[in-house]
Amino acid sequence: MSRLLEKHGIQVGRMTPGATNSITDVDGVMVGHTTLIEGENVRTGATAIVPHSGNLFHEKVKAGALTINGFGKAVGLPQINEFGMIETPILLTNTLNVGKVSDALISWVLPHYQRPDCSITSLNPIVAECNDSYLNDIQGRHVEKEHVFHALDTVSADPVAEGVVGAGTGVSAFEFKSGIGSASRIVRLDGENYTVGVLSLPNFGRREELVIKGVPIGRELRDYEREPHDGEEGSIVIVIATDLPLSHRQLVRIAKRASFGIARTGGICHNGSGEFVISFTTANKVPHDPKRIFLEERRLNDAHSVINAVFQATIEAVEESILSALFSAETMVGIDGHRRGALPIPEVLSFLKASGHSYS
Repeated sequence: MSRLLEKHGIQVGRMTPGATNSITDVDGVMVGHTTLIEGENVRTGATAIVPHSGNLFHEKVKAGALTINGFGKAVGLPQINEFGMIETPILLTNTLNVGKVSDALISWVLPHYQRPDCSITSLNPIVAECNDSYLNDIQGRHVEKEHVFHALDTVSADPVAEGVVGAGTGVSAFEFKSGIGSASRIVRLDGENYTVGVLSLPNFGRREELVIKGVPIGRELRDYEREPHDGEEGSIVIVIATDLPLSHRQLVRIAKRASFGIARTGGICHNGSGEFVISFTTANKVPHDPKRIFLEERRLNDAHSVINAVFQATIEAVEESILSALFSAETMVGIDGHRRGALPIPEVLSFLKASGHSYS
């Protein structure tokens, strides 16, 4: 769970985290992982995000998708933005496994979501990726159907496992070992608490770019156990969940704010990087009922500036999820003896303290 930064006295932003400070604080959202660490070369996996425990095809969720920089191989984003909905779980994996994972996701969805009175003849699987080839034998395409099924069949509403798990097994960020990160924030509107939760898969950035709480930590650590490798090109996938009643357009606006969270950690979206954001709400589920002409729904009022609090919650949760991935990850050696060292937390805390920055 994402309390690691808090344990080290680091508070990101000014808003209150959810109960576990992870995306599963949004009621109904579940996450599962399959982690593959085999021999000297296999360092990869898959992560599944399920918006709710019901029949997702017949109770779709409002959604939006955003491409910040498009050097990536995501599947399903055009239909998200055409119809403003998600109808399958979201799968994260590595670049060359996108096709196999998409096929496996379809194979899982058909028996789980098809009903006798409604045959599924069209389906929009959602798969996004990061390139883990520095540590993993990516050409081996080791994520198989059974691994995707395991991630989906073991999803849980428990606090999200972070660091070297699932799709985060082989990734790096700022030339340190990275992984899965998650965070959440509470937004109080009209006397009720709502939650914005984030899961991120950061795999981007040069060492010198890393910023923590406004302090240029990466410059201080530029020579710390650094491998002779150009690490600037990479990607990040961000999944944003909320229980706020939002429209597709509002969800795209929320997704745009993820770029500010990336920037707060020092990310600049390099020429060869892929930054993809998928956002959804568990409110206003959309029935798969072609016979109904009109639907009624409740949503946030655009004329009210209260959405600014949702923007703030998103930015803070994205920033913290990226840092949580770094703080949670452990040193790993992979293919061809490549090594990614973990973020040296004692040194980071020392630099934060020496900077005079009040981080606690």
